[in-house]
Amino acid sequence: MAEPRLIEIAPVTRVEGHGKVTVHMNADNQVEEARLHIVEFRGFERFIRGRLLWEVPVIVQRLCGICPVSHHLAAAKAMDMVMGVDVLPPTAEKMRRLMHYGQVMQSHVLHFFHLAAPDLLFGFDAPAAKRNVFEILKENPELGRRAVMMRKYGQEIIAATAGKKVHGTGAIPGGINRNLPIAKRDEFLKDIDTMTEWVQDAVKLAKDYTIEHIDLVNSFANFPSNYMSIVREDGALDLYNGNFRMKGADGNILLDQIPNKDYFNYVIEDVRSWSYMKFPYYKEMTPETGWYRVGPLARLNNVDFIDTPLANAALNELRAVTDGKPNTSSLGNHWARMIEVLHCVEMIKQLLEDPDLQGTDLVAKGDRRQVGIGVIEAPRGNLIHHYEVDEHDQVTYCNLIVSTTHNNEGMNRAVKDVAIKYLDGQAQITEGMLNHIEVAIRAYDPCLSCATHALGQMPLEVEIQDAEGKVIDSRRTGAA
Repeated sequence: MAEPRLIEIAPVTRVEGHGKVTVHMNADNQVEEARLHIVEFRGFERFIRGRLLWEVPVIVQRLCGICPVSHHLAAAKAMDMVMGVDVLPPTAEKMRRLMHYGQVMQSHVLHFFHLAAPDLLFGFDAPAAKRNVFEILKENPELGRRAVMMRKYGQEIIAATAGKKVHGTGAIPGGINRNLPIAKRDEFLKDIDTMTEWVQDAVKLAKDYTIEHIDLVNSFANFPSNYMSIVREDGALDLYNGNFRMKGADGNILLDQIPNKDYFNYVIEDVRSWSYMKFPYYKEMTPETGWYRVGPLARLNNVDFIDTPLANAALNELRAVTDGKPNTSSLGNHWARMIEVLHCVEMIKQLLEDPDLQGTDLVAKGDRRQVGIGVIEAPRGNLIHHYEVDEHDQVTYCNLIVSTTHNNEGMNRAVKDVAIKYLDGQAQITEGMLNHIEVAIRAYDPCLSCATHALGQMPLEVEIQDAEGKVIDSRRTGAA
């Protein structure tokens, strides 16, 4: 009889940040447990204490180089609340929205084409050397060029609104520190119709993949859950502002129009010994039943409609696949992600044509408060920033619930589901089998860099150990 084995994937590849997967197999080669581990500690909630409130929107975006705008805006919204500002001047509100839509666009395009598409286009079992964006460029140069140019467009939007593409300073407590010059507006308008056309083609690519591989999509990391996001007061998709809504696995609404400032009355974070990342769940339920998913698919499951015509038509096509019921497949995130890009492009065009972007009333003032809570829909899902500030303008408390933390339970269930389907009964574990587990994680576009940091080489190393911990087989790729 074979010995029990521990299989590790360390680190998980083609995601933002660093984590590992462990798969425990018994003597009969059956999967007993499979987990995604966040193995390094994030200390932002501690060392942000004592910093001045004006510094926070700039400092916290150092959590990540991929989604800094999301942290920048969530912190700015929290500090708006501290400054007693409930309504921003129109120019400030619309400049922030433009910044945010540029961020969601560039981040979704980066993930879909650079990180996920190699698996979708070449197959989960394709050789590792084949599964990368350079091979996409070789086989379909035009698709690769469009991917680069669409992301560049989103990044230029960020630069124009935040001051630079990464770690900008545009959003400040109470407003914004710049408007959009006419010349820059005209530059963006010149290319917006091309961007719309290209994104529609990308939506079709994601849709066609889903329909053509519907059996795989329906069987791969597909399970029911609750879903949480913010929605507009009329139930429309709103990535920048809104109130909390949570739906159950059956599509019925559990919570609706819960104000951002009350989130802690409904969401609690569970702690487990084997991960530095917490496990949020709905307080009125147990950790086993109250966990939920966030992100593109969760948002589209939650909303009643999208208020831009092209994206709303695409949403209806997505919902037709499940007859209007919640879409529960992890791989469904890819199609949903591209629909959101289409919405962003439509919103960018609307905003660029709005003369408020050239306004000069940029900052509002109000009566100081002690607590500030900012909530936004980041590319990967709901993002919460919660601060307390004393009379000296210094932060005394900080709690951050990032999108990937919300999805922690969902990703772990996806890992176990796929491990059982593809590793059960297998004496020899191939790289392709292990990549299936990584594909499940990548569907959530996790931003592990919001929690972890590492230096040096990033090899993939898998070891098989016997019951005494002796290594009996190993594979290593990507080392220097």
